[in-house]
Amino acid sequence: MRPKQWTKNVLVFAAPGAAGVLFHAQPFWHAAVTFVLFCVVSSGTYLLNDALDAPADRQHPVKKHRPVAAGLISVRTALVLAAVLMVGGAALGTLLRAQLTLVLGVYAVLQIAYSSYLKHLPIYDLTSVAGGFLLRAIAGAVAIPVSVSEWFLIVTTFGSLLMVTGKRLAEHAELGEGRGGHRATLDAYSISFLRIVVALSATGAVVGYALWAFGLAAAVTIQHHDGIFFQLSIVPVLLALLHFTLLIEQGRGARPEELVLGDRQLQLLGAVWLLLFTLGVYA
Repeated sequence: MRPKQWTKNVLVFAAPGAAGVLFHAQPFWHAAVTFVLFCVVSSGTYLLNDALDAPADRQHPVKKHRPVAAGLISVRTALVLAAVLMVGGAALGTLLRAQLTLVLGVYAVLQIAYSSYLKHLPIYDLTSVAGGFLLRAIAGAVAIPVSVSEWFLIVTTFGSLLMVTGKRLAEHAELGEGRGGHRATLDAYSISFLRIVVALSATGAVVGYALWAFGLAAAVTIQHHDGIFFQLSIVPVLLALLHFTLLIEQGRGARPEELVLGDRQLQLLGAVWLLLFTLGVYA
């Protein structure tokens, strides 16, 4: 069920945070419940993926220790629990809004398609995983509900693609000649192609964020105060993207959730960004 990867689900707080309602009682609890539901549904998709990937995972130096690949849990048990978590988690979304159930259902279907077919198709494997991140952000908006700008979606999309491509780049180097046995699409990607996608994704994310921040700054300046904090928040975002790209080049992007939990520079830059953005929204 990969609890470390539940950190990805904090994206559900992004939309209500950007809208300035996250610290209001009802939106906060709606976002918190959405976070829990995404943990439930995503856990089901991880179980499904591990059940289908068990033979390939046994060829990976780290993933061979996963319970299904190691034989500690049967494939049948993993599949049954996966179905219960995905269906149950999506159905519970109706406790908040029917639209949330739809988003959770679309996420589950996308991950089923990824685990069974899309992961074997170059390009589509990258975009389907990135799509999962995007759906997390959309779920947070739907649960409240709040509207999201096109720039918010662009930043989320390119940022997600950056993480996914960085993971593939690290796996490419980590697995060497045996990479095709673990993930077939890795043989279709050259190092230079993955680096191009990393550069494209980082550029799209930072440009999208800058345009979003300047748009927010202009909006709040018209309404009630100077939006300088939104503009200043571009600096930690740029530094974080550059630092993350450097980590990818060093071959440390295979497990991005561990980087987020363990890299002090990323954590510090994230804290600075959060402070500036919070000041921009609430000051």
